[in-house]
Order: sequence, then structure tokens, then C-alpha cells
Amino acid sequence: MYRRIPSNKVKAKAVQQVAEPDADELFEMANLFPRTTGLPMTIWVSPRGNARHDVRVEANMTHGDQMNISNTATVGLRPAPHLMAGRLSPDDQRAVYEWISLNTAALVEYWDGRIDTIELGRLLKRIP
Repeated sequence: MYRRIPSNKVKAKAVQQVAEPDADELFEMANLFPRTTGLPMTIWVSPRGNARHDVRVEANMTHGDQMNISNTATVGLRPAPHLMAGRLSPDDQRAVYEWISLNTAALVEYWDGRIDTIELGRLLKRIP
């Protein structure tokens, strides 16, 4: 399944289609609420599993403890945080990028399966 992003909502050279997570990927995702991350929205992270893409996170586009995977923006981590699909306000995008930059090492270790979810939780830093 693919989520289409209207072309008028996407800046030049942005990826317009990103595969939505399938049921197995959703099962593997860890929900991180605003009180844990310091972000205004819920973030989903996951280990690589059978994914064919590089490490990325899903950021809910609505503030709060929402957990609606169909209402997310996909943010890639490498080589630097970048919006792959969906929309974030400039302030939300800046905050998500800051959180990713602060936690890249832990997120990549989790993605690569070198740490589990409990270890990830211990390593993650909250943005102020």
C-alpha cells in the first residue's frame, strides 16, 4: 500500500510515495509519547526487521498521545534528518529533526538490532 502526497503539498525533489507499514511492521513499532521525547506528538520507531528501506521514524501529524499510523509523516535519519512523506509544521519539523539528531546513535543501534526496546528507552534523550 502507498500513501499519496498531493504534489502541491510537497516541495521540489521530495519523495511523493512511501510504503505504509504492513501489519508486521506495525507490530514491531515502539510508540514514544510526548512526555518521553519532549516532542509535541507521538513518534514510532522500529527495528529493521525485513524492511528494504533505511532507518526512519514515523511522526504523528497531530499533537498529543495520538497513535494513528495513517496520520503520520515519515522522517528519514540518514545522511541527515529529512522529510520523506507527510507534512509537519516548520516548528514540528525543527523539533523532530532536533530529537533525531540528539538520538541518532541509539535509533540506528535499535534499527540494526544491536539493542532492544528497553535499552533504547534508556538511551533516548528528551529534547528540552
